[in-house]
Amino acid sequence: MVFWIAIFAMVCWGIAPIFAKMGLSNLDPLTGLILRTFISFFLMLGFMGFRGFVSCDKILNQIINIPIKVWFLIAIEALLATLVGDLAYYAAIKKGNVSVVTVIMSSSPLVTMLVSTIFLGEQITFTQIIGVVFVIAGILFIV
Repeated sequence: MVFWIAIFAMVCWGIAPIFAKMGLSNLDPLTGLILRTFISFFLMLGFMGFRGFVSCDKILNQIINIPIKVWFLIAIEALLATLVGDLAYYAAIKKGNVSVVTVIMSSSPLVTMLVSTIFLGEQITFTQIIGVVFVIAGILFIV
């Protein structure tokens, strides 16, 4: 089941940049990002309503009881991924070839692998190193 959910996510992430590129044709990247975030917020509210008010109460109670440290960590993630990262992504697809930009953006696990080694003490295996070499080679072929 997880495999098919991941495949579904891959298809969604593969199609979404096409609509973003078309939508950004006459729109500033920051305005586009604000619009996307605004729409996502209301879609999530609708999704919460679809799940039922019991679930909404449960989710809201969880949000209220989140420790300050977790708020801080998620705020950093929001700053890096949703604000700065997505703004750079929107600026890149507005000006560049969406097929090239998305390949480069999809290589973010390389950065995650390096940073997780430093901050989380995760070990990098030989197989992962070989994978990194192939990913970098693939990017060089596409760009």
